[in-house]
Amino acid sequence: MNAVIDEDLHRSLGSHLSSLGFTSLDVRDHGLRGASDEEVFLFAQKRKAILFSADLGFANTLSYRVQNHCGVVILRYPNELSTNAINEDIRLLLSKLIHEDYDRSLIILSPGKLRIRRNQ
Repeated sequence: MNAVIDEDLHRSLGSHLSSLGFTSLDVRDHGLRGASDEEVFLFAQKRKAILFSADLGFANTLSYRVQNHCGVVILRYPNELSTNAINEDIRLLLSKLIHEDYDRSLIILSPGKLRIRRNQ
C-alpha cells in the first residue's frame, strides 16, 4: 500500500508506516511544501495512496467524497504527547486494519481511538 504523508505530520511517521507494510512518500520530498490541499490530495490519488494528515479540511466529506479516493487518515493528537507516543499509538491502531479498510474511507485516529467512515 502507498501512503502520502502531509507536511503537518512528523517525518518519523514514515518509518512506522513502513513497519506496517506501507510505501511512504512525504510531500516535502516532492516539491509540495506549502501546496494547497487540492494539490496534495491529487498527488496522493495519482499514486493510489492513502493520505495521512492532521488537516481537518481533508475530513470534509463534501469536498473530499469518500467514494472518490483511496483513503484519508486524519490524525488528532494533542501537542502534549511526544512524537514517539503518537507514532506508537498510530502503529497500534493501524495494525488492527486490513487493506480494504482504507479504500474509500475516512479514518480518524486519536489517542487509543479509531473511527472509520466508509463509502456507503
